[in-house]
Amino acid sequence: MDPRTHERRRPPLHGLVIRALLVALVATALLAAIAGGLLRAGLGHWLPPLPADAAARAALGHAALMMVGFLGTVIGVERAVALSHGASTAGRTAVFVAPLTSALGTLAWLAGLAAPAQALWLAASLAFVAVNLVVLKRQAAPHTALLLAGALALLAGNGLFALGVDAPLVLPWWFDFLVLTIAAERLEMARLMRPHPAARPLLLLVLAALLVASACTALAPRAAGIGFGAALVALALWLVLFDVARRTVHAAGLSRYMAVCLLAGYAWLAAGGAAWAAMAAGAPTRDLALHAIGLGFVFGMVMAHAPVILPAVTGIRLAWSRAFYAPLALLQVSLLLRLAGGLADDGLRRAGTLLNVAAIVLFALTIAAAAWAWRRAAANAPAAARAARARAAPPAAR
Repeated sequence: MDPRTHERRRPPLHGLVIRALLVALVATALLAAIAGGLLRAGLGHWLPPLPADAAARAALGHAALMMVGFLGTVIGVERAVALSHGASTAGRTAVFVAPLTSALGTLAWLAGLAAPAQALWLAASLAFVAVNLVVLKRQAAPHTALLLAGALALLAGNGLFALGVDAPLVLPWWFDFLVLTIAAERLEMARLMRPHPAARPLLLLVLAALLVASACTALAPRAAGIGFGAALVALALWLVLFDVARRTVHAAGLSRYMAVCLLAGYAWLAAGGAAWAAMAAGAPTRDLALHAIGLGFVFGMVMAHAPVILPAVTGIRLAWSRAFYAPLALLQVSLLLRLAGGLADDGLRRAGTLLNVAAIVLFALTIAAAAWAWRRAAANAPAAARAARARAAPPAAR
């Protein structure tokens, strides 16, 4: 590509500043969520010394920081970038209100301002619903309707959280937000396979059951929990049967890597759904349920899509290599250890938790190395092209 063309396609300066700020805030949310997870697992000694009140806030807000502060902001940024194309300057700024407000909520929580943080997260979810209404208006389709449903689930979860409702009533809505968002993206991709005519109605039925179970959690927690878990298992089965990953796993390079991530994530979604149903029935499977879905499935989707989404959102290009498989493999091992530890040995659970963190850190380092490799290759490309032209030139022109 002509460098001047690339320059013309760069976002305006204010857009770059907003994105850089959001990257820093997203990283803060992720680090705080990781710290909270280690503290909750009794592994605070692996962290640098933290003030007691800061450690308590990170531990208490672990789920909110990961699902709303980190993932909610990341998804908000992705949606804002997609919607900003072709918009006016004011419009490009307006679509970033949701992720910026969400990120500010994270800062407020970490500063000990719990009520303002909850209010900011609630305001962010309202803005996110507005963004998705615009998306649906631009493209009325089943997958954009699901994106709006996911935004409404986030609004419901953040609203309950702001009211001080207990975590068992809030978590299903936050998981609904993430699951519906992923399902919407996979439904859009499923069109490439020309799936069975019953595929779309089946998916909508499963997701409707998921939302009904979430709504009934306060009224009948045992039955609703079993229904919620069963719906997740059914969704995993749908994804295995109808998702394009079944075909692309036979491809090569990045396409195959993404498919492996997706299929592994679907397996963890099924395991998490079964563990959720068992938890509702009284089994001690809460840790497995939360982390099989949150890490095995949701973070597995992050690993799958980051090589494609990150360049689109930040402009940072990545050089693909097989090194991406290393954090993916480590994540699977860490979750298996956590599964075994949750069922039999607390030491294994803690080891699995540490390896969860190691997998996330290794993935971040892999992304950084891929970005550096692309920049190095891009810098060397002009010299290589000149050398090739010189070799190809006739003797008289040399």
